[in-house]
Amino acid sequence: MGYLMGIDIGTSGTKTVLFDINGGTVGSAFEEYSMSQPRPGWAEQDPEDWWRAVRDSIRRVLQEAHVAPKEVLGLGLSGQMHGAVLLDEDYQVLRPSIIWCDQRSSLQCEWIEDKIGKERLIELTCNPALTGFTAPKVLWVRDNEPDIFHKTRKILLPKDYIRFRLTGELASEVSDASGTLFFDVKKRKWSTEVLSELGIEREMLPEVFESPEVSGKIIAKAAQETGLAVGTPVVGGGGDQAAGAVGNGIVEPGIISSTIGTSGVVFAFSNEVKMDPKGRVHTFCHAVPGKWHVMGVTQGAGLSYRWFRDNFAISEIEVGRATGIDPYELLGKEAERVASGCEGLIFLPYLMGERTPHLDPDAKGVFFGLTPRHTRSHVIRSIMEGVTYSLRDSLEILKELKIPVKQIRASGGGARSQLWRQMQADIFNSEIVTINAKEGPAFGVALLAGVGTGVYNSVEEACSATIKTVTRLEPVSENLKRYDDYYNIYRDLYGALKTHFGRVTEVVDKYI
Repeated sequence: MGYLMGIDIGTSGTKTVLFDINGGTVGSAFEEYSMSQPRPGWAEQDPEDWWRAVRDSIRRVLQEAHVAPKEVLGLGLSGQMHGAVLLDEDYQVLRPSIIWCDQRSSLQCEWIEDKIGKERLIELTCNPALTGFTAPKVLWVRDNEPDIFHKTRKILLPKDYIRFRLTGELASEVSDASGTLFFDVKKRKWSTEVLSELGIEREMLPEVFESPEVSGKIIAKAAQETGLAVGTPVVGGGGDQAAGAVGNGIVEPGIISSTIGTSGVVFAFSNEVKMDPKGRVHTFCHAVPGKWHVMGVTQGAGLSYRWFRDNFAISEIEVGRATGIDPYELLGKEAERVASGCEGLIFLPYLMGERTPHLDPDAKGVFFGLTPRHTRSHVIRSIMEGVTYSLRDSLEILKELKIPVKQIRASGGGARSQLWRQMQADIFNSEIVTINAKEGPAFGVALLAGVGTGVYNSVEEACSATIKTVTRLEPVSENLKRYDDYYNIYRDLYGALKTHFGRVTEVVDKYI
């Protein structure tokens, strides 16, 4: 029997999963790494940490699954989007990667929109200039670290750096390239006009493939380090959201995914290019050839929950180490003690600024409505509810754009919590479905590898053959009005605080 491998280079760690051709998981490994924050709002990672995690997780999976390297028919790569990996003429990394949630490049965003024009930029790239995207990060290096910029010969995205280490090829694919702001999303190629206006040479960017296309093969050095066979095909793969959508079967109109990972994403398939003229949601190429997707993004979804865990749940972490129980499961049980709405405690999950719908790098996290009645249990639940309110913001915009919503599929780490799924059903007023595939982006890119190597004839066929509905949750009627009332307050809070967010940023910068 042959097998397909999917690798997802995430923000908190790398997950490598081996699947049989029916979609069954036969081996899985996860390797964590850290994120550095040299200053408030900054976020960086060392690409060498990604490589170590990929190398070690591949070895673990092959050994634990007792699969011979030659039985791996193909490999797909997914990863966190937007990060800038800068390589010199010898293809050595010049500095830590500035990753997706970094907010330092607001001045560069303003410069891009002044240079090209905001409307023209959206026309060319389908998106506004946002601090999360790759282009502003590269320009920040140009403006603040000119010695590094002048040495830069190649700009790669996180998963594409791993592709280079595995195959020796400098390549990307359309879904991830869509999030750079260098890419013509309509034409599915690098935008010569944008590159010219920004002063970036086309040669600095890699060749771009469709997601299921074979982009390279495992080279001898990588085979020695990982245990894979020389010549194993590696397909284009996908940015984590497009790959996760394939893994969730979001490959036809009307099926939407709601993903709670480090970030939160509401993702919709589209047969054609659909754009929000206000730029609140992103329009990118899908990992399905010739198709697109529209998505809204919450910067600090699971990140907010992890922030609480790491800083205020030390005992749960220790219990988890001793018993094997996930600390998040313990936190969820505590949140279940509190009624929906948290007695008026509302959390704004803007720990790393916010994308949809505010496009504001200065936005800050807020607990609003705190009283002596509120306990730690209320705080935990309010974080979960606040993240779900933020996802509803994206869902409301999709409806405004007349994008059909027939079914919502929950995915990501948040989907493991029945409480969080029920919150989504109640706050969205929609049935929430889960499927048998639980490996998200890793499964999606494994299916893409199956298409690229001929196991399946198309992405749609791969999804149809492997994905089935497992659970369904309906909204609880008595929660609907209560959540609507609190959601309306949630929506108003940003406008009331917007100017103060900017003032806080100015004061913080003044004293650092």
